[in-house]
Amino acid sequence: MGLLIEAQNLFKSFGETKAVDGVNLQVAEGEIYGLVGPDGAGKTTTIRLLCGALRADQGKSAQAASMRIGGYEISSQLERARAQIGYLPQRFSLYEELTVLENIRFFAEVRGLPSAEWRPRCMEILHFVGLDPFVDRRAGHLSGGMRQKLGLAAALVHQPHVLLLDEPTTGVDPVTRQDFWQLIIRLVSQTNHGQRRVAVLVSTPYMDEAERCTRVGFMRSGRMLIEGTPEELRGRFEGYILELRGSPLSLLRRIAATDEDVEDAQMFGDRVHLRVQPERAAGVERRLQERIIAQGGEIARLRRIPAQLEDVFISLLE
Repeated sequence: MGLLIEAQNLFKSFGETKAVDGVNLQVAEGEIYGLVGPDGAGKTTTIRLLCGALRADQGKSAQAASMRIGGYEISSQLERARAQIGYLPQRFSLYEELTVLENIRFFAEVRGLPSAEWRPRCMEILHFVGLDPFVDRRAGHLSGGMRQKLGLAAALVHQPHVLLLDEPTTGVDPVTRQDFWQLIIRLVSQTNHGQRRVAVLVSTPYMDEAERCTRVGFMRSGRMLIEGTPEELRGRFEGYILELRGSPLSLLRRIAATDEDVEDAQMFGDRVHLRVQPERAAGVERRLQERIIAQGGEIARLRRIPAQLEDVFISLLE
């Protein structure tokens, strides 16, 4: 598979803040690469550098930043590189007084589609995202999920080879998130122009979405801490995770967090995840059983489970 996104030595600062600090990134056709990290990690800035919306800084080393999209260098072939890109920013701007079809027509014509081609292409892409029954609805009357689907349609209307998605499902309901990801998975499984599959770079705050990605990169403070497939990242996590359920949760977590062999105790909904070295897990289980019951708590379940990406993420942040 050919590389469609190639970035090396990316730096970008805003005043004293290093938003991107030496990031290297490669994404091949047919891949969904997930950028994950806390707010301010540099995910959005990285994506904006890749689409040419921001200019990279010169790093500390003599090597200058290099970014290639679909084989075109951003620094010297910007327009050709941009022609390869479909970009959906965090806040996609619609023309609320225009209909769905009028909005997508606008983006098609901006992208240079001839008048004879824009309508069949627009209808094709609106059918793909499930908006073809709503072509005459004003954009201002769309739900949040439908707005995001229209944003995806606008990003896809010119048949790009590279799709850059900046937290595309933030603020939409779980069903719409599921629908949106099904569209992305379908998209990368298809060939574009009958030649190659699309490469997708998506930033997301949701670990269940990161699990769907081919590879994941964890960013913090502008740096790429670690990357790999979800399976590789879970496998590199040292130690067991103990899942603790019961009541009251606050008591369970407090007791667990004070155990000498528990490295971390984090709430995961109605349960607590404890990070424990494998050789010490049995002792932790025995002591928790004794201490929680002695202090009036109740254990519904205490078991060892495989690490999740969220466990890896929290460990990296520490």
